[in-house]
Amino acid sequence: MFMGSKNPASDPRFHGRRRGRRLRQQREELLAARLPALELSLPADGGAVDPAAQFAGPVRDVWLEIGFGYGEHLIWQAQNHRDIGIIGAEPFLNGVARLVSYIAEGEVDNVRIVPDDVRPVLDRLPAASLGRVFILFPDPWPKLRHRKRRLVSAETLDQLARVMSDGAELRLATDDADYAAWMLRLGLAHREFEWTARRPDDWRQRPDDWPSTRYEEKNRSGGQGPVFLRFRRHLRD
Repeated sequence: MFMGSKNPASDPRFHGRRRGRRLRQQREELLAARLPALELSLPADGGAVDPAAQFAGPVRDVWLEIGFGYGEHLIWQAQNHRDIGIIGAEPFLNGVARLVSYIAEGEVDNVRIVPDDVRPVLDRLPAASLGRVFILFPDPWPKLRHRKRRLVSAETLDQLARVMSDGAELRLATDDADYAAWMLRLGLAHREFEWTARRPDDWRQRPDDWPSTRYEEKNRSGGQGPVFLRFRRHLRD
């Protein structure tokens, strides 16, 4: 896990707790039995990982969801895009366990899981290897002293720009007004990304292929509602 540094300013945490309630025995057993085969495999020598080679069959593209919560959005995407390999990263063990149960129930074979901080994995992905990235309703860390923990940052966008293919889509969502402004400012300022919105409904209205989740509904801030931001990775020179 990417937590080795003792300097929190140089190694900020962008996630909260690792565990919630104790898992039921059946789910604990399912997690133990199924997660090893579903976990993204990283070469022991520290080299790059080929994401498309992680799946049982050929895939036409690979997508990544960072912080998938309880997995409702990820499993929907996997079930509706069987020819896409989807990697989900989530350090919250209860969420990982829920996604594993969804995979078992739906007989889904196009998902791989990173049950931890995603940043070390991003460092080992080849350039231009992802066709879509989702960061949906991350913790807004609203206090000023905690903003260095925000997942969406200039550094994260730099990492994503490297691993995303030409024309790949980055989807961001939040219901926190300050974080929405933060996301938009960073996205607009980044030279490798273009905001795709052309009218207000493009960011106010949920796209048809962007399902709601229980986590989203539970954690609404009570403000003006969520925003749905989509950025396109520019073509490389």
